[in-house]
Amino acid sequence: MKKLLLSLALAASSFTAAGQDMSNGANNFYKSDRLIAEKVSFNNQYRMKIVGNLFLPKDRKPGVRYPAIIVGHPMGAVKEQSSNLYAQKLAEQGFITLAMDQSFWGESEGQPRNVVAPDIYAEAFSAAVDYLGAQAFVDRERIGVLGICGSGSFVISAAKIDPRMKAIATVSMYDMGAANRNALNHSQTVEQRKAILADAAQQRWVEADGGETQYTSGTVHRLDATTHPIQREFYDFYRTARGEFTPASSSPELTTHPTLTSNVKFMNFYPFNDIETISPRPMLFIAGDQAHSKEFSEEAYRLAGEPKELIWVKGAGHVDLYDRVDLIPFDKLTAFFQQNLGAN
Repeated sequence: MKKLLLSLALAASSFTAAGQDMSNGANNFYKSDRLIAEKVSFNNQYRMKIVGNLFLPKDRKPGVRYPAIIVGHPMGAVKEQSSNLYAQKLAEQGFITLAMDQSFWGESEGQPRNVVAPDIYAEAFSAAVDYLGAQAFVDRERIGVLGICGSGSFVISAAKIDPRMKAIATVSMYDMGAANRNALNHSQTVEQRKAILADAAQQRWVEADGGETQYTSGTVHRLDATTHPIQREFYDFYRTARGEFTPASSSPELTTHPTLTSNVKFMNFYPFNDIETISPRPMLFIAGDQAHSKEFSEEAYRLAGEPKELIWVKGAGHVDLYDRVDLIPFDKLTAFFQQNLGAN
């Protein structure tokens, strides 16, 4: 068994959770009867295959080019967790949508598995634009992106250098750079950061000498009296029937966990630098007003240029917006993309 090291820095939270809380309409594995779903694949610029689920409305008209939306899953998740749900709900409103597995995760290529590579993560969204823009039923001038949790920071990183992304939305965004440098609420000191870097550097020696791969952070596999409330929140999604999914490329022990030696690459990831240059393309930030991660949406909104909008979902926590259809403001997302990509 490969070693697993849990070292997620967590700030205080008032959230309490019990395992497998299905209230507020949790429906991660929703399957629409109004859509056609197709498994697709395409290469990024590094000739790495990316796999996704393409969703098309059954009432799509032949010969018509439709607006399209690329949906990115939470960090450490796969397309079957949250992004398929969002992609289907938006496709039901007349968009062509693509929920894709990020490189090194799920069915997409990349070795070793569970690697952190922020530039390659951003490239996946541009490669998805390449793919969608080549389809006869997609209007390549009307392609938007939606990033959930960590993918919120990846779509911002991608959109800064790819103006083909005409509208950018995030839900429950995590700035994966700031989260790793500073932890939540800036609760991690520089000395603690250096200790993490030292551990990763030492582990590189271990692996260079043929030792076992080590993994970090992610979601705990069991609860006890000392489990942090934020970990309980993630456990309720990733470790119960509500949202648990293990792709063929992984194992239940390794899902959600990035490799220790690569996770430190997030320390050099600054997605909000130059975020204002995305303007005048529109940006929408959605987060729960009880979310432990709300600081990241607040900061992105503060720094972004116009037009921009920040929507707080009353009573919602971070993970609530992964799959709780009674809380997720699909109407706001639909209106945003219809306004900025058009509707057929």
